Amino acid sequence: MKSNEAELQKKLLPRHISFMAMGGVIGTGIFKGSSETIGIAGPGIVLSYALGGLLLLVVMGAIAEMATVYPNRNMKDFIREAFGERLSFIVGWMYCFMWLTVCVIEILAAGSFLQYWLPDVPLWLLSLASGALIIGINTMSVGGYGEAEFWLAGIKIAMIFIFIILGAALIFGLLPLAEGAPYLRNFTDYGGFLPNGWTSIFSALLVVMFAYGGSELIGLTLTETKDAEKVLPKVVKNLILRVVLFYTLPILVICGLMPWNQLNDQTSPFVQVLASTGLKGSAHVMNFILITAVLSAANSGIYGATRMLHSMASQGEAPKALARTTSRGVPLNSLKLCAAVLGIGSMLAYFAQDRLFALLMAVPGFVVLLVWISITLAQLKLRRRYPQEPSFKVWGFPYITTLTVTCLIVIASMFLFDTKNRISIGTCLAFLLFLIVWSFVKFRKRN
Repeated sequence: MKSNEAELQKKLLPRHISFMAMGGVIGTGIFKGSSETIGIAGPGIVLSYALGGLLLLVVMGAIAEMATVYPNRNMKDFIREAFGERLSFIVGWMYCFMWLTVCVIEILAAGSFLQYWLPDVPLWLLSLASGALIIGINTMSVGGYGEAEFWLAGIKIAMIFIFIILGAALIFGLLPLAEGAPYLRNFTDYGGFLPNGWTSIFSALLVVMFAYGGSELIGLTLTETKDAEKVLPKVVKNLILRVVLFYTLPILVICGLMPWNQLNDQTSPFVQVLASTGLKGSAHVMNFILITAVLSAANSGIYGATRMLHSMASQGEAPKALARTTSRGVPLNSLKLCAAVLGIGSMLAYFAQDRLFALLMAVPGFVVLLVWISITLAQLKLRRRYPQEPSFKVWGFPYITTLTVTCLIVIASMFLFDTKNRISIGTCLAFLLFLIVWSFVKFRKRN
């Protein structure tokens, strides 16, 4: 297969980028991590997801605004334009680090869901097989990849919609339950709507940020989307509402059907809830869809990592070999690097199966906060010197953007002082420090 340093191909359609972004967001964070967030705040966790959604709205709006002014450039280019190559270099590598961590989490989750049917097969082997499938999908042309992700993401979105309708019918007695319809009892009993107090809403934001991380993936699709500067604002407006609804409504269903303090973190809350209803075969159907869902999220993650690596290599911020693409526009060497990381991540499950998932979860949450802060700060700085008037603007500028940056910094600080995440955050900070030192060495001759 011929390799060169050709440009990426503009074959992504609006429906592709919309579903790719949702594919990156709707994964382990909701299907497996929701048990942790519910355990922190109880049914009131929906307020954490709503607050996180407002922050996400401003970040995505900033990306859309800058895309209308700087066509054919991605979100890392916006950061480079605002703050120079050094910060662009640091953010780019941190973003790759985040997505590769996410992909390892997602294939580990896929392996754990497969163990529901194959309990005797080791987690590392099932995770390795899941990773191999994702790498195979990413070898397709970007148009083929976009179509595959459209259907993978479509399956889980349809499943969430069905789960919401079915759950609401069970809660309000439209479908029978053995113990009778719970109505709203589970929201008021067991300590009430906020059993752990108002502060739990903010404590849960640490996990919510991991869940919402991936939406900014739209910022990397710009160089492979036709008329991105026109398409993106419409996609962003629709995406935010869908993301928030697809998180808050299923959480309300879960808490309505099952007491929040009876969920365990070993199995997906979705499977637990459906198994508890006694609906025959529903847990197996749900488990299949969960596998599809986390594979979709991993699929989006590999796309994000390879495109960021390609962008950095094209600008001299990563080894030049990573910029080479196949005749179909696939950054093959970047994909090989990602495949190696997935292989290593799968094998780590052999040594630390019980602790690995919990250790990795905090990494993408913290890194995505750093990326979001960089994006919003870039918009704050660039707005004053745009080369042309943007056709789409963030509302309430600069006050809303400044408030968002402040909130993101506060949440990131909470991460730093959370003792449960000491190892994960320590790893992130060590890698960040390494990148800062590396950036001064790498760019010293240019400054």
